[in-house]
Amino acid sequence: MTGGLKNRGRTKADVDERRSGLEEVTGAKLEHIGAYSFDPMLAQKNIENMIGCVQVPVGFVGPLSIDGEFAKGEFLVPMATTEGALLASVNRGCSAITASGGAQVIVVKDEMTRAPVFRTSGVKDCLRVATWVHANFNRIKAEAEKTTSHGKLLKIRAFASGRNLYLRFSYDTGDAMGMNMATIATEAASRLIEQETGAVLVSVSGNMCTDKKPAAINAIDGRGKIVLADVRIPKEVVEEKLKTTVSKAVETCYRKNSIGSAMALSYGSNAHMANIISAIYIATGQDPAQAVEGSMGMTTCEDIDGDLYISVRLPCIEVGSIGGGTRLPCQAEALSMIGCIGAGKAKKLAEIIGAVVLAGELSTIAAQASGELGKAHSALGR
Repeated sequence: MTGGLKNRGRTKADVDERRSGLEEVTGAKLEHIGAYSFDPMLAQKNIENMIGCVQVPVGFVGPLSIDGEFAKGEFLVPMATTEGALLASVNRGCSAITASGGAQVIVVKDEMTRAPVFRTSGVKDCLRVATWVHANFNRIKAEAEKTTSHGKLLKIRAFASGRNLYLRFSYDTGDAMGMNMATIATEAASRLIEQETGAVLVSVSGNMCTDKKPAAINAIDGRGKIVLADVRIPKEVVEEKLKTTVSKAVETCYRKNSIGSAMALSYGSNAHMANIISAIYIATGQDPAQAVEGSMGMTTCEDIDGDLYISVRLPCIEVGSIGGGTRLPCQAEALSMIGCIGAGKAKKLAEIIGAVVLAGELSTIAAQASGELGKAHSALGR
């Protein structure tokens, strides 16, 4: 048993031995977990103590018409989930958006962050160290970029409290999501700062990054890609495809997303963005934990000359088209469905996600406005 659980190999034989040992100890039969289609060596950078795979149902939504800077045309988008009614709802939104001429989508910022915390002797010492960092940015940048062939350090912002100095490093990470890249580069840069200033590096992640936690700094300043998307849905499409009225949709969005979220002091003012983001992340090999930051988006609706205008702001779309889980066969196939595999495709992927989130928000708001949300879940999700 002990030998079977050691992270000592990832060949098929190693995985089978480890799983057999686990079955013996737990009494569980893992025949489905043990059935998968690829060489476990492909996952050697994705998991330790591998015993097999968990299969998540994958479907698709679309065609969804998108007019972005990087994503243009109609797309059939993969989503992986165990929640019934999710894809049906998003698909209805896709149909309404496509019938209305398509979603407009843009990426307005692209920076991955890592924020180490240093211990200093006091507030004046924090100022001294921060001043040194500002004056020596190019030297710090060179040290950070020695660790990566793709990452570029863009800026460092200092935040102090008592003896604690937080330095929020921001990087262009190319087509990788870039969290590991940012961590390794920041650690190297932090050692230089420590050596030159005497400030003590306590942790390379001081939680002002902020990774996988809801945080106002990310909701405002963004992390990863800030994506904006909108569409104007004609009155006739709202009534025929979404089975509600423009006025009801606008009121539902206002009272739910704006007032309700404010009453709850929620970081997210939306219907269910995390649902859509998680399903696409799982299908395409992204880090599903980063749906936490993805949930902090904003959805707004307006009546424009009788038509429904709906928009979403997604401040933290943290995705890549290379590295991480994108190298695994199923995830690579899902990315290939939307032409987002390999270099030069990360912003395209982010724009597609923005448009699908817009579709999901549109459909859910319409369902709640018409009183059909419970009916849909009763029919499809039970």
